[in-house]
Amino acid sequence: MEKLEKHLSRPIKEVITEFPSLVDILNEYDIGCGACMVGTCLFEDIVSIHSLSPEVEKEMMARLADAISPLQPGTVSTVVTSLSQPQAREKTYSPTIKKLVDEHLLIKRWLVLIPEVIKNMNVTSEEGRKIVAGGIDFISSYADKFHHAKEENILFKYFDEQSEIIQAMRSDHETGRSHVKAMREALQKEDKDTIIKHLQAYGELLAAHIKREDEILFPWMDRSLSETDINAIASEFEGAEELMGAELPAQSEAFIADLENE
Repeated sequence: MEKLEKHLSRPIKEVITEFPSLVDILNEYDIGCGACMVGTCLFEDIVSIHSLSPEVEKEMMARLADAISPLQPGTVSTVVTSLSQPQAREKTYSPTIKKLVDEHLLIKRWLVLIPEVIKNMNVTSEEGRKIVAGGIDFISSYADKFHHAKEENILFKYFDEQSEIIQAMRSDHETGRSHVKAMREALQKEDKDTIIKHLQAYGELLAAHIKREDEILFPWMDRSLSETDINAIASEFEGAEELMGAELPAQSEAFIADLENE
């Protein structure tokens, strides 16, 4: 695996660009680096972040090595074929991290509604503007100030905030805020096309963002945090939620439920 080793300290996106066949191999192990919009993680971080078992890790790395440096004719492959169809790994979370995962469920309910909201959007009537404004407020109040704020102001501070993956998550949050700002301005101008453009972009951004957090970031964080850290984060979450208002989650859920019924 000598030729593989020299690529381990490179960003995964660079390596994939040079060796496109790696994408299909990684996909078989439920590692979606090819579809990831960030791709700044180092190649060597794949195993630690995705928590592969030693057996599966050995098989995958052998296959990646063979893809980077194909075996000469007559050479015996080191790949263990009995593991060629890895089973999907069940994600488990501590109660503290699961709280964030559960909050994603309500956000995803909003994301599912976005195409229907766009289809029926009317920004020239008071009722139509009210629906759009309600959706924007949900993003700003629940998804960002209630949910993302706990990640940024509490959870991320237990890690190296300059790390690529956390910087990528913060970048997604900032991009989402830019979409919200643009939608608010467009709503004031009754600019339907601009609202739709930013609402669609926001939906695509958050869908990918949530997937990366639920499947990669949060499991990795859970493995890295001590029980003391987990308990401290839980306490800080409670304090932050009290400051934001205990009624906010219920109001947000009611808004989404009403929209679903309509």
